[in-house]
Amino acid sequence: MAGVHFSFDNFKNLLDLNIGISNRLDENRAESFTLFYCDFSGIEQSVVDASLTEILRSSDSIANDGADYFFVLPYTDKYGAEIVKKMFDEFFAKYLDSFLLSYPVDGETTKDILENMQNSVSRFFKKELHCLDRITRDY
Repeated sequence: MAGVHFSFDNFKNLLDLNIGISNRLDENRAESFTLFYCDFSGIEQSVVDASLTEILRSSDSIANDGADYFFVLPYTDKYGAEIVKKMFDEFFAKYLDSFLLSYPVDGETTKDILENMQNSVSRFFKKELHCLDRITRDY
């Protein structure tokens, strides 16, 4: 299995879509989906592609800007997303810089989620996700 890969230019729309689906179908407002960021810097693209095929479900979505990968894991809370993160760490036999945010717990809008992701990755990994600037400046 593998997730569905979207152009990074469509990443904002992908998040908007998942929020819309969640609002329509999830009356409990539980953790409807988790956004999972992973830094694949220094890893050969063919190896990254193999990991995506092996680990992700066909319902998962992928958008990347270079080595910065963002996964939308529908109907997955942080606990479930942490399992996916461990699978990536085991696949590469090393700890990868990554971060998890869930909707709506960590943000009610696409803008909130992306700003929280930028701030968290900057704080914890001292890395700026400038690729998200292209998305958040439109708000």
